[in-house]
Amino acid sequence: MSHEPLAQQIARYAGDDGIIDTAIDRLTLVRWSHAGEPVHMLQRPALCIIAQGVKQVMLGDGVLSYGPASYLVASLDLPITGTVMQASENAPYLCFCLYLDSALLSDIAISLPPVAPVAEGSALSLHPITPELLDAATRLTALLDQPDSAPLLAPLIERELLVRLMTGPSGGIVRAIASGESRTGQIARAIGWLKAHFREPFNGSSLAGLAGMSVSSFHDHFRRATAMTPLQYQKQLRLQEARKLMLADRLDAAEAGFRVGYDSPSQFSREYRRLFGAPPQRDMGRLRGLPQIALAI
Repeated sequence: MSHEPLAQQIARYAGDDGIIDTAIDRLTLVRWSHAGEPVHMLQRPALCIIAQGVKQVMLGDGVLSYGPASYLVASLDLPITGTVMQASENAPYLCFCLYLDSALLSDIAISLPPVAPVAEGSALSLHPITPELLDAATRLTALLDQPDSAPLLAPLIERELLVRLMTGPSGGIVRAIASGESRTGQIARAIGWLKAHFREPFNGSSLAGLAGMSVSSFHDHFRRATAMTPLQYQKQLRLQEARKLMLADRLDAAEAGFRVGYDSPSQFSREYRRLFGAPPQRDMGRLRGLPQIALAI
């Protein structure tokens, strides 16, 4: 089982470091030629296959490390910290990322034989790569070189990939995305509200009601899925957005903190330093010296 054909395809269309959107719906390619720089981002539900290199992903206090031997599935929008651990100019980190469409998953699930329910834990999981999954990912990426055929063939290969995900070791977590009544679907409703209203204070019981759970059950399942509390989740959304505002719009820390919901500049600076490892001004000075970082924030 060789990842070289997929790596060659990714390298062809990802000539510069960063996250590259492609002409194929939901397909994104990633290239990174240096190791050790943590990148904070909101990971959407996705299938990620590393063709070359090694990456470490931190969710809450948990850490996952993976390379070409495994594929990663995210079933919820998750504020993560990703660090490429193995990469160089001659052998950059190369990754295939297919964002998961819940409506398409639901359509496929109707046609699949039912399976026994599985316990839903973390919304981020690793599974051994299979030759069939790797082959389908390689064929989908190869369609970038066939713009006339891609609109017809890409949806077929995407469905193949999703069927293989839903019938393989990741089947439970992927099928949960397709069901609004699963714990994943219930937590997703609460996360949707937090994303849309992260600047606002919230009430735990209201969020639990939105998810259709009791308060205790909601907090338990939210923490299991995301490795953090709803308040910690909101805090990460606020801080990531403030960082973007300071980097892209060159706002000062006080204004950026205020725009994302902080009343206290000192609290904002304290929590910013805790997440990103440096106070806002120093962090911005470092990031502006690394322009490629802006592509992945």
